Amino acid sequence: MLRKIRLTLAVIFFTCITLLFLDFTGTLHTWLGWMAKIQFLPAVLALNVIVIIALIALTLLFGRIYCSIICPMGVMQDIMARIGNWFKPKSKRKLPYSYSPAKTWLRYGVLALFIIALIAGVGSFVALLAPYSSFGRIASNLLQPIWIAGNNVLAYFAEKAESYSFYHVDTWIKSLPTFIIAAVTFIVVFILAARNGRTYCNTICPVGTVLGFLAKFSWFKPVIDPDKCIQCGKCSKKCKAACIDYKAFQFDYSRCVTCGNCIVACSSDALHYQHITKDQQVHLVEAAKANAEKIAKREAAKAERQAKNAEGKEKVDDAKRSVLTATALLATASLAKAQEKLDDDIIKMDGGYADIIEKKAPKRLTGITPPGSKSAKNMYSHCTACQLCVAECPNGVLRPSTDLMKLMQPVASFEIGYCRPECNRCSQVCPAGAIKPISIEERSSTQVGHAVWIRDLCIPIADGQSCGNCSRHCPTGAIQMVLSNPDDPRSLEIPVVDEERCIGCGACENLCPARPLSAIYVEGHEVHRVI
Repeated sequence: MLRKIRLTLAVIFFTCITLLFLDFTGTLHTWLGWMAKIQFLPAVLALNVIVIIALIALTLLFGRIYCSIICPMGVMQDIMARIGNWFKPKSKRKLPYSYSPAKTWLRYGVLALFIIALIAGVGSFVALLAPYSSFGRIASNLLQPIWIAGNNVLAYFAEKAESYSFYHVDTWIKSLPTFIIAAVTFIVVFILAARNGRTYCNTICPVGTVLGFLAKFSWFKPVIDPDKCIQCGKCSKKCKAACIDYKAFQFDYSRCVTCGNCIVACSSDALHYQHITKDQQVHLVEAAKANAEKIAKREAAKAERQAKNAEGKEKVDDAKRSVLTATALLATASLAKAQEKLDDDIIKMDGGYADIIEKKAPKRLTGITPPGSKSAKNMYSHCTACQLCVAECPNGVLRPSTDLMKLMQPVASFEIGYCRPECNRCSQVCPAGAIKPISIEERSSTQVGHAVWIRDLCIPIADGQSCGNCSRHCPTGAIQMVLSNPDDPRSLEIPVVDEERCIGCGACENLCPARPLSAIYVEGHEVHRVI
């Protein structure tokens, strides 16, 4: 029953947290956003004391059930292990795992590096190791495109039926380095999980190491009754954490994730989930010693029998004839003359009249962090690069940074859209305190940067044509058009930016018709201010 409850809760948590990253409408966060905020590392970074105390108390009472129920990376490993088990030989599917000693030096070494990186502000290293963030990158980079593709198929058929229940959504790679990291993480975790279950949890994950240390002192634990144990080893071979040494009647509770598989596998009723008394601990130690002596005697007798059998056999000549390898015949085939390569830079035509060139991001001296992040320092010291804000951004503005020190953390760029003053969705979904919740009013008055005009790229100067796009679409009226030549009333108008009124939303940069670089772009501010 305990295992069924655990599995039910794990499925619910995993499904809901995954949907948070897949949802592009922003509706699910209202109901499920709290699930992201109870993740261990985001709660620590957000200084959410209530959640931290609750998770520590939960671990001290029941063991590492956080890893089996709440953590999406942990549950994903269980799913990967099941899938990997299908590809194993039939003989290894029933009892796929085995006990292995703890790699304590590796676990605590990774934890030490993680804490040092956290204190030093090396966010990219922290993001690589954080389990919730790793899952978020996998969900938003690998799973969300599939989810959106399914939505677009439904939108196509809905349009044919004259229904607008679904609408088309563009999919694009927001950051190639982040996509590659997500794919590599997925492959590595899948291989580790398929081979021996929770290897990632118990060797790499810093959250697992911290909770594992606390789990040693948990009140309830799985316990082997040595009087009933028949030494069949089923519990050990069903343990995805590889933490049961059934010969010594011992669990490594720092690695046990309280999944309940061992209790279900035990056919002699020797395993129970209970509190261990001092008398039971003494009895377990004595039983382990007695069993170790019994095993040693049995192994010694076996070795003696093997030695006697070896004496009666004829010695086999060690010098064996070497076998020459057969050389493969190389067949050469004449290749057909290859067609000439098409030009990679195919010019996209708009109705056959004008060339449309892709807009490129300018080189900003200071990156633009989302409104609500308060400052670049606050963003980089709290963000775990989970990609939830990137996945939730409805305007295509947020994308993972490619800066090595801030790798995968969100920055704003305006090639696809601009940061609308009426949108505050990113501030509502961040679980780590990197983006503080702000109201629509606060968002529309928060200055994250200011517009910078580049004279030589501006349409009136470069092409001699009137424009004014930036001024017409500026939501704060920070851009005014003035005569390029004050002495000539017939001269074309050019934009002038009032930096005190500009909030850095990027509407001017996004809607500027100059290509490939906009004639006006936003330069970020290290510290945001309210205007």
